[in-house]
Formats: sequence, C-alpha cells, structure tokens
Amino acid sequence: MSDRLKPGDAAPAFTLPDADGARVSLADHAGRKVIVYFYPAALTPGCTKQACDFTDNLDVLAEAGYDVIGVSPDKPEKLASFRDKESLKVTLVADPAKEVLTAWGAYGEKVMYGKKVTGVIRSTFVVGEDGAIEHAFYNVRATGHVAKLIRDLKI
Repeated sequence: MSDRLKPGDAAPAFTLPDADGARVSLADHAGRKVIVYFYPAALTPGCTKQACDFTDNLDVLAEAGYDVIGVSPDKPEKLASFRDKESLKVTLVADPAKEVLTAWGAYGEKVMYGKKVTGVIRSTFVVGEDGAIEHAFYNVRATGHVAKLIRDLKI
C-alpha cells in the first residue's frame, strides 16, 4: 500500500479506460477542479448510492467548476452495465490492475466487519486547477458523502 495523499501533494497522473473503452486522463482536466472518487465495486448497494448521489449533484458541482471521475477495479464492460442500469452521468473509469488505486492510497488493508482485509478504501480527493490535492478524504461513507462534500467545499 502506498502512503496516503494529503493536501499539497501532486495528484498522481492516470489514463484509464471509461465505460466505453475511451481513454480518460487526469491531464484532460488540467486547469479545472476535479473530484476523483474511488469505490470498491459497480452494481453494489453502497457504490450505487454514491454514484447516483454524484449524478444527482453533477450540475451543482459543474456550475461550481468541478469535474467528477469515479474509479473502481471493475472492467469497462461492468462500468457500462452500471452506468446504463442506474442512468449514471458521472465519468466512470476502470482500474482492474489497481495501479491507480494504489498510487492514490485507495487500495490496501482495511477493516471490514471486524476483520482485516485488503481491498479498495472508499476515498474522495479534490484536485485543484494546478494538479495538487486540495482535500483527501479516506474511509468515507457511501451514503451522505456527496452532501457532506458539497458542504465542505461550500458549494
């Protein structure tokens, strides 16, 4: 597991396939604020709630100057099913090798149901226009997280 990112750190670069296989890079969003969130698995209850919350608030976030990218270890085909089934508008990208998850400190040891396991650590980052981490939130809850993020960002 890599070290956790903190405000002021450079956001690790990435280029990953989206639900349709198109390449999405963090660099594509240079000069814009980006919310990058990491979630364990498409089509699961918590991850669905979180993705729907981001979709429901996408206009509010966009008006405030934020782009949103969701990253999971799922394959693009599963992301496409997730997007279509839930009518998601947020950009979802696939990291089956877990390299980006690891680089961002969003993959590693965690406690789940009282047991230590290795997996995706639900995390959200706000990247500034300059490519630096402005906020790093680890072990976030799926439910209510987007509303809290909007409050924290004073949107």
